[in-house]
Amino acid sequence: MEEIEILAETDEFSIWRVEEPDGEATYHLEIGGVTVHFFQEEWDQFLALVGQLRAG
Repeated sequence: MEEIEILAETDEFSIWRVEEPDGEATYHLEIGGVTVHFFQEEWDQFLALVGQLRAG
């Protein structure tokens, strides 16, 4: 069974990680009624993008 690890959440947003049966981790960003799913490489790129916002 997949175990969900909550990474961060507020009243309106949630980010969680799931270890898939094939051993690959997927990340999920929930914003209201929309959920965006990321594989590890995509998640790393998303974090780099957000890092650019924080640096600017």
